[in-house]
Amino acid sequence: MTDDIWAYRSGIVHPTGEDLTGYRVEATDGHIGKVDKHSHEVSDAYLVVDTGPWIFGKEVLIPAGTIVTVDRETREVRVELTKEQIKEAPEFHQDTHLKDPDYRYTISRYYGGPAGPFGGPLA
Repeated sequence: MTDDIWAYRSGIVHPTGEDLTGYRVEATDGHIGKVDKHSHEVSDAYLVVDTGPWIFGKEVLIPAGTIVTVDRETREVRVELTKEQIKEAPEFHQDTHLKDPDYRYTISRYYGGPAGPFGGPLA
């Protein structure tokens, strides 16, 4: 992983405006879903992955620093996480969590990274 889990790794080209929506997402041990939403903002990059029937339609937020490769030919994103890590990740609700600093902190702690620009949990 990168030092900042909210930033793409060096060498993963991700031009502004590139759309990863619909790309397959592969964990280290298999397929986990498709990209439903993504961000490429500096220090706030992530994927929202729809796991479909695999975890009963659960969506998960995955920080960009966990991405190992983006293959544009096969439309596939590989992450440095296991299916179990993703399955056990804190639940994601798009309507509330994208702007919630406490959730961002929870995700950062879960994936073992720093909290990023939002800092720690709110008092």
